[in-house]
Amino acid sequence: MSDTNTQTQKQQQGSSGKSRGSSVAKLETEQGSTSIDDSVVAKIAAIAAREVDGVADLGGNLSGALGNVVGRIRGSEHRTTGVGVEVGSRQAAVDINCKMQYPASIHEVADSMRQNVIDRIESMTGLQVVEVNIAVNDLVFPGGENEEADTARVQ
Repeated sequence: MSDTNTQTQKQQQGSSGKSRGSSVAKLETEQGSTSIDDSVVAKIAAIAAREVDGVADLGGNLSGALGNVVGRIRGSEHRTTGVGVEVGSRQAAVDINCKMQYPASIHEVADSMRQNVIDRIESMTGLQVVEVNIAVNDLVFPGGENEEADTARVQ
């Protein structure tokens, strides 16, 4: 098989080669092409993840702190902390680090988050989402840390 045929066959199957850094998805049609940057897909995924009841926040303790600083500088609309994406020419993969609210059912919230992220990305970009990996790294309790301090046994 020639190199041209191999290249065409890989393009028809979709790109599974995922690059690091900022890549751009290109959707080709007879009328032209559409490019979608990784950061756009990450924003869609972050918004879709936050829409799900039971999700307290995205990111971990360190990434959350860094995300808050960046959010203050760039604006809250740029909050993609805790979301990583890899975008090919036709497919996307998403990794999400999040905190869940107590007493939410972690597996049910994760399933809902996964489905919402897939639905939003596929409907908005036309990319096929091949996987959404979710890492739950913290549990947030009602009232937060202040409530725990108020209920100390000894004063």
